[in-house]
Formats: sequence, structure tokens, C-alpha cells
Amino acid sequence: MSKSRFLWRGLAVASLALALASCATAPKPLQGQFNPITPRDATTAGQPGAQVRWGGSIVETKPGPDATCFQLIGRPLSATGRPQRSDPDATDGRFIACRAGFYDPAVFAPGREVTFIGRVEGVENTKIGEYDYRLPRMQADVVYLWPEIQDVQVRPYPYPDPFWGPRWGGPWGYGYGRWGWW
Repeated sequence: MSKSRFLWRGLAVASLALALASCATAPKPLQGQFNPITPRDATTAGQPGAQVRWGGSIVETKPGPDATCFQLIGRPLSATGRPQRSDPDATDGRFIACRAGFYDPAVFAPGREVTFIGRVEGVENTKIGEYDYRLPRMQADVVYLWPEIQDVQVRPYPYPDPFWGPRWGGPWGYGYGRWGWW
């Protein structure tokens, strides 16, 4: 193999690696440096005024006269800033995020994933059922609603069989291109 072919292959591999690495970045509004405290840490340690990026699943959306407050179940965030779905039981605790303006509860519905950037304001006491609960509260500067992930049904496709040719129906071969029970 000549040196120029080797060089071109190396450049192709490097550019492919760079393109794939750029796919794992956070959207522009969610980029930046943030304090690594979680909602659970903010409940115990406080740290008012800390700049944080928290996200999770919406439990409740309450529009008020000047602002909308969201109660969320906090989840660890991926490299893109999206709440992770790999372990549905992983949680950073609940938190409240408030942002000036009206956010429609029909759009910001329970179960939707949201990421917030803002400052920790303190702790708010609330009831969840009959239980008294302390939730950290943040004043949000950025509200990022993630698109819903749709489940996709995958249908089988004809694939080549080295001996009998294309067929439908999986490894047992019931369908086009096979005859008999074997």
C-alpha cells in the first residue's frame, strides 16, 4: 500500500471519529460550567446561589401570576444534558424549578423530560401525600423541554440465505423461498 493511500485512510478515520464525537455535545442553551451538586446535596448542604444544571421528569406544572413552577424527579444527566433513561430507578431526589412567564401544563405534562439551568435559591417545605418533604428550589434561567422519544416497531425484512436465496420469516424459513419443514 502506498504512503498516500495510508495517509488518506488515516484522515478519513480521524474525520469520522471527530464527527461522531461532535454528536455527543449538549445543545447550545445547555452548555457551560456548573456546580456538580445534585438536588439531594442542595437539600442537606444548602449552597444558595450556586449555578447548577438539573433535569428530570415533570411531576407537576403550576403556572402562577408571574412565574411557572415545576416539580420534578431529578435524574442524572447524560453528556448531552438530557436526563438519563438507562436506569429508571436512578434519582437525584425531587426539586422545584421556577421561571418567569407562563408555561402551558398541557405541553409541560407529567412524565416529560426537562433540563434547567439556574441558581439554587434555598429549600421549600411541601407535602407529598401526608409526608412533609424538603425540596431544593432553583430560579431557572433556561428551560429546555426535550422531544419525546417514540417507540419504533421493527418489521422483519427479507435476508439472503446462502443456499436457498431470499426468504421471509426468520431462521425457521416459513415463507418465500423455502419449501418443506427444514
